[in-house]
Amino acid sequence: MPGIDLTLSAGPDPDPEQARRIAQALTTLTCRVLDKEVQRTMVQIRYLPREQWFIGGRSLAELNQDSFRLVVTITDETNTKRQKADYQALAFKEMCQLLGDVHPHSNIHIVDCRAAAYGYGGISQEAYAYRA
Repeated sequence: MPGIDLTLSAGPDPDPEQARRIAQALTTLTCRVLDKEVQRTMVQIRYLPREQWFIGGRSLAELNQDSFRLVVTITDETNTKRQKADYQALAFKEMCQLLGDVHPHSNIHIVDCRAAAYGYGGISQEAYAYRA
């Protein structure tokens, strides 16, 4: 049950169609590389104006670049280090293709949550495992 939280730099009018394409691409990639289920994958996309996003003390507006921060929450011990490394490389490449000129400090954070502390529908992942 991955939760995908993506923050994107944006100009004055974020493109809803771009958000849909990104959500679909990240869902597909996450399920393929991290072996997750599409129907249990959630994506949230937020936008932050370039003038309010700073890297090295300079705004993305000044740098004339875009950036992203991708946080993917998964249940601890459900993926290998190799899977996570592959995901980071492939997700960065995918985001660069979808967004264009992104700052190299754009980042991907994979959060491993303990099964007892992470769930959906009011039931932890640990409780779901006991049901199986």
